[in-house]
Amino acid sequence: MDQLLEGFATALTPTHLLLAAVGVLLGTAIGVLPGIGPAMAVALLLPVTYGLEPTGAFIMFAGIYYGGMFGGSTTSILLNTPGESAAVVAAIDGNPMARSGRGAQALAAAAIGHFIGGMVGTTLLVVLAPAVAGLAVDLGAPDYFAIMVLAFAAVTTVLGSSRVRGLASLLIGLTIGLIGLDEMTGQQRLTFGSLELADGIDVVIVAVGLFAVGESLWVAAHLRRNPPAPIPVGRPWLGRADLRRAWKPWLRGPLIGFPFGALPAGGAEIPTFLSYATEKRLSRHRDEFGKGAIEGVAGPEATASASAAGTLVSMLTLGLPTTAVAAVMLAAFQQYGIQPGPLLFERESTLVWGLIASLFVGTVLLLVLNLPLAPVWAKLLRIPRPYLYAGILFFAMVGAYAVSGQAADLLVLFAIGVIGLVMRRYGLPVLPAVLGVILGPAAEQQMRRALQLSDGALTGLVNTAFSITVYAVVAVLVLWPLVKRVRS
Repeated sequence: MDQLLEGFATALTPTHLLLAAVGVLLGTAIGVLPGIGPAMAVALLLPVTYGLEPTGAFIMFAGIYYGGMFGGSTTSILLNTPGESAAVVAAIDGNPMARSGRGAQALAAAAIGHFIGGMVGTTLLVVLAPAVAGLAVDLGAPDYFAIMVLAFAAVTTVLGSSRVRGLASLLIGLTIGLIGLDEMTGQQRLTFGSLELADGIDVVIVAVGLFAVGESLWVAAHLRRNPPAPIPVGRPWLGRADLRRAWKPWLRGPLIGFPFGALPAGGAEIPTFLSYATEKRLSRHRDEFGKGAIEGVAGPEATASASAAGTLVSMLTLGLPTTAVAAVMLAAFQQYGIQPGPLLFERESTLVWGLIASLFVGTVLLLVLNLPLAPVWAKLLRIPRPYLYAGILFFAMVGAYAVSGQAADLLVLFAIGVIGLVMRRYGLPVLPAVLGVILGPAAEQQMRRALQLSDGALTGLVNTAFSITVYAVVAVLVLWPLVKRVRS
């Protein structure tokens, strides 16, 4: 506790407060651009911090991280265009809320969710970091593969008008995830002899293509026949009914997000999907999900923010970056001659506890700066639809090109956008496809490792108590609707 108080003394100096505020604003502004998430924001701003001392640099990084996550949620909600993969889930109910004139409420629910998730997640980081790190070390390949199967099952059973459509969307995503070189054998898969596809298709290009380009093409196809009415901004506060429906998801989200963020194979993607599935299962308003349920924004956004705090557990205590942002921060640590690991808390206690305290400060700044701005962001919806979607396409192309600087990525972007248009035409949910691209390659690697350890025996996938428990949950998810139908 004394070390945390010293950390607050470090983080609350005027210079460090200014750096945190600048980080939050820059992160939000860059996160709003489709395809440019917090990882790219931190990477782009890394040279800016060369003149700063290490503590100030990492306090600014923390602000950029949280600001970038909220910025990605803003475009997800208002424009159905995620700024990064962790913001994908926010589009499912946030965008219908915005189209129905409740964009400001959706942004307010997201901002409060980020605040609560960040505060709870950072508190758990202080209290539980050693225990969670110990648990993460004990998990093996079968356990991680089971977790990913759970994510696949959850997202295909709760989204879309039918399970078949959800499964078809997931298979599309898994197929896109196969493109590139096999990491174990080096063999080309689905590249059609193209060197540009040898490295695979970046998940940012897939997410932006399916959401932003697919949505733009869909709107363009219907714009002439159905001239759009102006979308009202709505009142810029949450009513009592909204608060009654949102407070439980706000509190449940961090309990899902933090443990997953702390796992060496973690990140915000799996827990946000699971949070959405959980809220739909527990809600009394299931029929509103996918049409503008505030729980579908509040829970996943709190989960994403808590997961961001969880990723720092593995990065600080084990030196294992579990997300792209953590990897960039690890490179920044090494740039300053600091090696994260079990001894970091002893050797660089001032820096570490100053960074942790700055997470609390950055979370408060995120709420203070962005909650009043929610109605301002929502006014983006008043821009005439042709100009708005032309701008979305422009920034989508900029974001896709910025990933690797190759013109071929623009062709891939529009090819995936056409797939997104076709999926909308035939009622396939977009989210399972994005999940398949994100987790498919990782699930394949974990499955192959587990089978190698068991000499090819399938029992190697279920040889731990943790994996058996997870598969039991998967069985309940898959079979429960069938049991209900038989009973009725």
